[in-house]
Amino acid sequence: MEAKLQNRVQRYGWDAAAKFYEEGWRAQLMPAQRTLLEVVALVAGEKVIEAACGSGLVTKEMAHAVGPSGEVLATDLSQNMTDLTRANCADDGLSWVTTARMNADDLAVAEGRFDAAVCALGLMYVPEPFAAVQSMRRAVRPGGRVVATVWGERRNCGWAEIFPIVDARVQSEVCPLFYACGVPGALAHDFARAGLTGIAEHRQKEVLEFASDRALLTAMLVGGPVALAVKRFTPQIMAEVEQEFLHSVRDHRSSDGRYLIPGEFVTVRGRR
Repeated sequence: MEAKLQNRVQRYGWDAAAKFYEEGWRAQLMPAQRTLLEVVALVAGEKVIEAACGSGLVTKEMAHAVGPSGEVLATDLSQNMTDLTRANCADDGLSWVTTARMNADDLAVAEGRFDAAVCALGLMYVPEPFAAVQSMRRAVRPGGRVVATVWGERRNCGWAEIFPIVDARVQSEVCPLFYACGVPGALAHDFARAGLTGIAEHRQKEVLEFASDRALLTAMLVGGPVALAVKRFTPQIMAEVEQEFLHSVRDHRSSDGRYLIPGEFVTVRGRR
């Protein structure tokens, strides 16, 4: 898919997913987000830019870390997501957070303005993740940190069949390179190509718990990366997709109806 079109698809897709995202993914993504926050190790007074902020789950934690003497600029290609982040931060009184709609691979900020640049589970959706790493590197000062977390290898993510199931019913792949960044060494290689140093890669396996069929389907179909595609499905096709996906994860269903699905995350850090 041509890069400009892919960005447009992602933008409209996350606009559609915004109101379901936190309900579907807050608990499941928390371990990976906690690792990212530990690795970036923000301190009071620092300035940080976030690419692909989503609904602001990481944004709020970073804002607490840097405090009112610091600054957080949260960016996302989805206007609905940036609006949601702004509202969530305002509700918590985090007035030192600002938001802007920007693509991760084109952060329109002054070079070297920030102490750190982070991206929590967003690079999988960028047409060229390397370009996003370059953009994040440019945004930080010499000695500044760049940290990104992505999903790991496809074989270690038990919910991965959602993509071919949906792709079989649409004209093009929804997220053609979703697991490419999670291949061992792949994201670290992009960091090195971008000129970052002191690079380290951390891989972690987690179990993603979903309370019921409906909780799982909400997260996967209307609160995640395939949200735009499924909006076009008829009720009959949607029912088929739901049943096919539930069948694909049947081995992860417990006797009480919960789903305990394996997942893997990769966090990479480097310095400019």
